[in-house]
Amino acid sequence: MLPLAVQYVTQTLRLTTRLRPSQISTWVRLLSPIACYDGPSSRRWSSSAKWRPVQVLDEWVAKEARPISLRQLMVFGRSLTEARLMSSANYVRTELPTRIAHRIRDMQRLPYVVVTNPHISDVYELYYTAFDSFRRIKEIKTTEDNDRLCKEISKMLHAHLTVIPKLAMGILECSDLISAAELDQFMNTILRSRISRRVIAEQHLALTETFHSHWFSPGAKLSEGEFIGEVFIKCIAKDVIEHCAKAIQNLARSANPPDTKIPEIRVNGHLDASFPYILSHLEYIIGELLRNSVQAVIENHRRSRDPTSEPPPIDVTLCEAQQHVIIRISDQGGGIPHDVLPYLWSFGKGPLKKQRLANLGQVPLMAATLQELRVEDGRLLALQQNSEKGGAGAGGHDSSLSSLSTRPPNLRLGMGLPLSRVYAEYWAGSLELHSLEGYGVDAFLQISKLGNKNEQLATRAAMDAV
Repeated sequence: MLPLAVQYVTQTLRLTTRLRPSQISTWVRLLSPIACYDGPSSRRWSSSAKWRPVQVLDEWVAKEARPISLRQLMVFGRSLTEARLMSSANYVRTELPTRIAHRIRDMQRLPYVVVTNPHISDVYELYYTAFDSFRRIKEIKTTEDNDRLCKEISKMLHAHLTVIPKLAMGILECSDLISAAELDQFMNTILRSRISRRVIAEQHLALTETFHSHWFSPGAKLSEGEFIGEVFIKCIAKDVIEHCAKAIQNLARSANPPDTKIPEIRVNGHLDASFPYILSHLEYIIGELLRNSVQAVIENHRRSRDPTSEPPPIDVTLCEAQQHVIIRISDQGGGIPHDVLPYLWSFGKGPLKKQRLANLGQVPLMAATLQELRVEDGRLLALQQNSEKGGAGAGGHDSSLSSLSTRPPNLRLGMGLPLSRVYAEYWAGSLELHSLEGYGVDAFLQISKLGNKNEQLATRAAMDAV
């Protein structure tokens, strides 16, 4: 009896190829658990017991993740005590292995030829190691126990900075082995889960740093202008957009010839609009949207009849409603090319696949933040440092805001838009683009104003439904 994965590959080969029976038999021998597989990067991979479903993993997969909202994070951390810190620690201690277990099961359900891709295999090993480590941690009862937990969390956050580029490279290399819809569903699920784990992990690390700070008084309430852990209590949209705009304009100057004219970025509408949010998430989304618009306007203006004139401005309009804030970014960059539009939100398909794969090879670490780009902007740096401190000096851990990796500003990875949508939808928001080919693009980002929406999780192993 052939293993399930090999049976799957055999069936797939019969249905999707014209191989003769003898050739299929050769593939089966190569893919059997006692054989090695030569991946695209010429790295040999042999079967491991970790790839087989085991009872302990089944037990964790049977558990449901417990989603939280920004408001819950704020209320819980607003009056921090030792008892609340222990409660937070035990939530993280049980929630991390639960969420990781579901993603391991998702990977186990991928076709065998995808699973054996070296980059996907690396991610699997990282996830299984983290799962095995966190599931063994016993109940947190003292601050010393919590400090040991925080060390494990920091180690995991740093190790998992390789996950996004490895996943992206693996998906691109496997794009001919599985449908684009399945690949994108897998990537959306695993990246949303990654965001969720970093949120709860970094929130707990920030609360721990706050608790150990010399100025901290247990039970003391924080003011409205401060951070509670990683959550910015009163995120003023206009301020964040202006900071991001200046950073993106500086990036454009460094990525283009010195005589390039950089478009003005104007902010209008409800300028006092504010909401609770995780600053790094908003910065990433706004940064990617503005970056695309600025570069599109620059390139389109070069092709205009009078390239020496000033380029058309980019307008950012803020609209504050009762329950949400909408940010519209409008440019006159010529719109999205017709051949690119169908792949706008895809991680694994598109006309520039080979170039994206080559560029990703230059980015070994990626936290998916605006700060990874090489920016010299004092105001943005100050904002970043404040957020890293969590309003309290929580700079002792590897926050996703930390500039742990940098990449040249002109190195395009082709995943900014789909990843921005994952960030937007994580807190029950949305991101949509409307393109007028030959004129420009309108991007609409909707954000929940009240912070009362739970994180949007795939609580069950998503691929069970495939």
